[in-house]
Amino acid sequence: MGRAFEVRKAAMAKTAGAKTKVYSKYGKEIYVCAKNGGTDPDTNLSLRRLMDKAKKDQVPGHVIDKAIDKAAGGAGEDFVPARYEGFGPGNCMVIVDCLTDNNNRTITDVRNCFTKTGAKIGAPGAVSHMFDHQAIFVFEGEDEDAVLEVLMEADVDVTDVESEDGKISVYAPNTEFFKVKTALLDAYPELSFEVEEITFVPQTNVDISEDDMPMFQKFMDMLNDCDDVQDVYHNAVTPDAAE
Repeated sequence: MGRAFEVRKAAMAKTAGAKTKVYSKYGKEIYVCAKNGGTDPDTNLSLRRLMDKAKKDQVPGHVIDKAIDKAAGGAGEDFVPARYEGFGPGNCMVIVDCLTDNNNRTITDVRNCFTKTGAKIGAPGAVSHMFDHQAIFVFEGEDEDAVLEVLMEADVDVTDVESEDGKISVYAPNTEFFKVKTALLDAYPELSFEVEEITFVPQTNVDISEDDMPMFQKFMDMLNDCDDVQDVYHNAVTPDAAE
């Protein structure tokens, strides 16, 4: 699997305006999660994971609190998840996850991202079967055998444990997220995770050529600019990431 999951993070926004968009997307996702599963992170484990992830991405506490308070009040929009799949520039496979209160607007916006960059949107399931829905943890370390033993003793279903460049990566089915995290922290209380998330990991990768890069970057930028888009997963390896 290697660095496949890192590819999606390569285009993380750095500007203040883009950070505001990130805060907005987290706020929407936290609101929906709290509204559907309850506002107590001790009982709503999905909410706890989202809050931890938001804090790690430096989302201000007031953004998180406002979303939870809004869910507790019972008011607000009715967002529903929507997923679109297809093939992006360079024939890479793409999954676009959205939260929307207007399906017609969202499909129009996402379709425009595909059509204006020569990409092709597909039917549900067109490419998702080529991705594994995984929980991923990355932290400093070199003894993957010891980590695997810890997880097996805790009866955790693990897909893979890798060691590379002083980092250990643990892959597990998405449903095992909290079991993996609990087992690792029980064994290594001082452990600090560089990555702890649930994501889609591609089973195969596609190298994007220099010629396709401008259109691929435009495609990703357009998707990131869509207010309803929460996450974009793909199997593209860009020239700089392949180095």
